Amino acid sequence: MKRVILALVVSDMKTRPAGIGNTNADWMGSLPSKLSAMPLKHLAVPGSHDSFTYWVDVHAPVGPDQKVYVKYLATMFSVLAKKVMVKWSMTQNLTFKEQLEAGIRYFDLRVSSKPGESGNEIYFIHGLFGHKLMSVWDGGGLEQGSKVCDGLLEINTFLNRHRKEVVFLDFNHYYAMGAEHHVYLINMLKQVFGRKLCNNCAVESITLDYLWQNKYQVIVFYHHPSAQGIPVMWPGNKIPAPWANTTQPNKLTQFLETTLRERAKQGSFHVSQAILTPKANTVAKGLVWGLRSYLVERNLPTIMSWVEAQRPGQEGVNIITSDFVELTDFANIVIKLNNLLLSEQDRRPR
Repeated sequence: MKRVILALVVSDMKTRPAGIGNTNADWMGSLPSKLSAMPLKHLAVPGSHDSFTYWVDVHAPVGPDQKVYVKYLATMFSVLAKKVMVKWSMTQNLTFKEQLEAGIRYFDLRVSSKPGESGNEIYFIHGLFGHKLMSVWDGGGLEQGSKVCDGLLEINTFLNRHRKEVVFLDFNHYYAMGAEHHVYLINMLKQVFGRKLCNNCAVESITLDYLWQNKYQVIVFYHHPSAQGIPVMWPGNKIPAPWANTTQPNKLTQFLETTLRERAKQGSFHVSQAILTPKANTVAKGLVWGLRSYLVERNLPTIMSWVEAQRPGQEGVNIITSDFVELTDFANIVIKLNNLLLSEQDRRPR
């Protein structure tokens, strides 16, 4: 049987000055030594929400993450309903490679098997499944890849070229997955990233210096009991990501402030989800516009004003996520917050 190799062709995205360091593609490796020696939980890190949704496929089945009435509508009005679903399910336009080059280092990942399909194939999902592609990884196995595998390989290729960059992979939602699917996915993560995977340990001890010294570049959070006892799988409670679940930007920023005040006692990484969540009536009102035009773009000024006013540190922001990270200078703004830690150190008495 011939081995089919899929070349993922993505457009190169110009990197821009990150405020500290050379370019966004290498912003972690370019941080001053004072920052690389700090616990990583104290640094400001840009992330993306539903990071994979540029892959959502209008021709794919509706996923098991959707309510029964949504599946019914998609069956009755297939093409039209799915076009609407794509408009409201897609939260990112950039590929993994483009997000990484722009400076994104945290990825929010949701996965599912496809009910009725034989084998253990895993797909990215958000309303609709992602595309299925054939791929080959020369490191062994994975001859018939899944979209999840293709995404992991794309991330790994970037990390091979940027040895001081570190990514957070947060697998936090699973659908239609039995024990065998989890074994398949965890083994896939081990095979693709190998020695780049950081072992679960005290969050306080994780600095960029520590990761560089040990050649670790990937921290995987796996929110499922299947990963218990596996050293390279971090439990979900080490990266809480409180969710405001609101369409109102003022309520969102109030929620973000409240949860930040609580993070110091958690002793963990922390995700501030600077995102608005559409409800059924929101979708109905903005049916033809979609998430980006109807909800995100009009509220970005308020959300980004909150982001710009933050500071990292022990009681400040850590990871901040956004929809459509390319719409503003999001990554640069978050990365530049780390400059506040430098000025804070300079002001301390000696």
